[in-house]
Amino acid sequence: MLPWKRVLRPLAALLLAVAAAVVPAATATADASGTAATSSGWNDYTCKPSAAHPRPVVLVHGTFGNSVDNWLGLAPYLTSRGYCVYSLDYGRLPGVPLFHGLGPIDKSAGQLSAFVDKVLAATGAAEADLVGHSQGGMMPRYYLKFLGGAAKVHSLVGIAPDNHGTDLNGLTNLLPYFPGAEDLLDAATPGLADQIAGSGFLTKLNAGGDTVPGVRYTVIATKYDEVVTPWRTQYLSGSDVRNVLLQDLCPLDLSEHLAIGLFDRIAFHEVANALDPAHATPTTCASALG
Repeated sequence: MLPWKRVLRPLAALLLAVAAAVVPAATATADASGTAATSSGWNDYTCKPSAAHPRPVVLVHGTFGNSVDNWLGLAPYLTSRGYCVYSLDYGRLPGVPLFHGLGPIDKSAGQLSAFVDKVLAATGAAEADLVGHSQGGMMPRYYLKFLGGAAKVHSLVGIAPDNHGTDLNGLTNLLPYFPGAEDLLDAATPGLADQIAGSGFLTKLNAGGDTVPGVRYTVIATKYDEVVTPWRTQYLSGSDVRNVLLQDLCPLDLSEHLAIGLFDRIAFHEVANALDPAHATPTTCASALG
């Protein structure tokens, strides 16, 4: 039997190194409560939602992300448009700084629940809107479905969410051929194991339908996604769902999984449309300049 711990540990280190290379350097820090402390207007607990934007927006980072780095593009984009914006850290593993979203996803959903309660108490709002990237677009569905979140959330916008898991272009299908690999993945990084297509977590999440009544859902996907594959599995089914392909809005947009969440202003424009559909404007390639 191959020494899988010695094989997979360098792989994990490589993944962390790649994440560090592609995620912008942080311009803010997170405090002990998991809240990003910023100087750019987001996570401002004195912010009061306006009549134009009556609901606070909670940003939910993806796997290997955090409350700051994942949102250096979108958070200022939304605050400049008059939204009260907040972000949290979730799914932390002991001894792993900066790279979060690795803990069990059901536990992460509980952390999101507590954070939404904190934001609603601070702002006085009755409901919040959630915007998540990757795991952050899928994990809130557990909160909505099993933890009472549907009564506190108006809209969920998922940017490249792995709503039905991923096969990583078929790589996850190889796990059964490597004895012990799945067990090690479950033990070391349960948040990753939960996202594999067909996992017990996803089976429970999607049983009985993708959505819950009373919540508006938007999915923004890119056909160049190399992480959540096949990309069409990101879409949701339901009566109050809008599934959007980025390339239908702008055929020239080449954003893949990270770019669509980190800095794609065409995707950001569509997020703003989803948050305020009554005042939506067409999203086109020109939206990149907005």
